[in-house]
Amino acid sequence: MSVATDGAKSRPRRTPGPAHAGGPPGPRPARSGGRGPTGGARRGGWTPWLYLAPALVVLAGLLVYPVYQLGLISFLDYTQAQVSGGEPTSFRGFGNYAELLSDPQFWNVLLATVVFAAACVLGTMTVGCALAVLLTRVRALPRLLLMLAALGAWATPAITGSTVWVFLFDPDFGPVNRVLGLGDFAWTYGRLSAFALVFFEVVWCSFPLVMVTTYAGIRAVPTEVVEAATLDGASVWRTWRSVLAPLLRPILIVVTIQSIIWDFKVFTQIYVMTGGGGIAKQNLVLNVYAYQKAFASSQYSLGSAIGVVMLLILLSVTLLYLKLLRRNGEEI
Repeated sequence: MSVATDGAKSRPRRTPGPAHAGGPPGPRPARSGGRGPTGGARRGGWTPWLYLAPALVVLAGLLVYPVYQLGLISFLDYTQAQVSGGEPTSFRGFGNYAELLSDPQFWNVLLATVVFAAACVLGTMTVGCALAVLLTRVRALPRLLLMLAALGAWATPAITGSTVWVFLFDPDFGPVNRVLGLGDFAWTYGRLSAFALVFFEVVWCSFPLVMVTTYAGIRAVPTEVVEAATLDGASVWRTWRSVLAPLLRPILIVVTIQSIIWDFKVFTQIYVMTGGGGIAKQNLVLNVYAYQKAFASSQYSLGSAIGVVMLLILLSVTLLYLKLLRRNGEEI
């Protein structure tokens, strides 16, 4: 047994060589062509775009073409005379933008729009996040009632909600002035009070999205994390600031950007509640200002220029916000 074993151990091992007649076939060399991993990856890279193609076509028709027309009209001299065919359309270049930027009213309206939008975004985020935390701390029935009330505000059309709020704060028939003892105080008469009234309505119809989205994010956070913060003696505010807010930052980024876009281009609430911009146009924002220039004054090219400026401002703010988040190490 030992001799056989030693003999088996002393046999030289055969090294694999090229295939010969009667022996096992050797490994085949890989074929050059598109069937390798690189070719398959290239073909697979087009698959998502094929699935996205129908949606991209729809977006191109609903978004890209109107933006193109908006930019084109902003470079033309396009008024009611050109629309009716009385005068030929002429190219003005950046003349409409020069006229717009030299108008002091434009800068006043732009400042009012920025301040009003910032206040609305801050109010919407504060109310929405606070109610989302409250939903996690109440029982099922109050949570259901609060959800139904918020979704009712969210589902209400902007023009309907604006009309209801104007009635609630009406100096003659509104119940708010009677409850607060304000008598016949007219909320839409003063500039700040009119903006405040519109601010309340915008927050009322906007906070449900923030509340529902943030609440869904909080429910996804492991309960052990929140319980550990509670056991360490953290207050509700400290738990939100140090635990929940960092975990929910991707969700908060999305709702913040959406709020900035929606509140910056608010139109219906201002137009309905202040009667087209308030007394002596003291409550104008850029969207209402563009509407008045384009349709009330028939200066369609100037209104288009205002629309292009709004688009550039929103793109710049959004890109700057995302860049700052990336610089701080946030994943987007």
